[in-house]
Amino acid sequence: MILQEKLRSVDIVLGSKSPRRKELLASMDLDFEIEVRETDETVDPNLSPLEVVKQIAKEKLAAFSEDSYFDKLLICADTIVLDSDGKVLGKPSDLEEAKAVIRQLANNLHYVYTAVALSYKDYQYSFVEETKVWFSDLSEEEISYYVEKYKPLDKAGSYGIQEWIGRIGIAKIEGSYENVIGLPTARLQEELKKIF
Repeated sequence: MILQEKLRSVDIVLGSKSPRRKELLASMDLDFEIEVRETDETVDPNLSPLEVVKQIAKEKLAAFSEDSYFDKLLICADTIVLDSDGKVLGKPSDLEEAKAVIRQLANNLHYVYTAVALSYKDYQYSFVEETKVWFSDLSEEEISYYVEKYKPLDKAGSYGIQEWIGRIGIAKIEGSYENVIGLPTARLQEELKKIF
């Protein structure tokens, strides 16, 4: 029996408001509900970016502490983007900042990390998946076109790989494409097989 059939009898909760994570989890042929809890994303400034993203995913999971969630499969995640120097690229505050970030990413390597935290009964586990992304050289016109048309203000790193810029501007990726969108589905499948 494949994992998807085993999970038909399990209540699954995705603790994320991201429409992209919802689409990715649904594409894994899993039935789930979405519940979002507000969590404090203040973290220790001494932590590395990888520790930060893992801690935020765990905090999102910890928000579902009631006994009623004990026998539900909880899936929470957080994504972080780092430039080639390891500096965190958050969500841009405005369109000009988004353009500046993409200018910096053009013709360069950057890293995307998604942390996933899982809980089912007494089992709790979290992992971080890395994807390396190389943008090709982008013209000023291409950058402006993308930012003004797609307005990527809700996206870490100022872009969505599944949008136009990902189709025309990504030279190469090493690792999971879905990870860059926000949920490493193949790795999640492997980790869920270990539980079930």
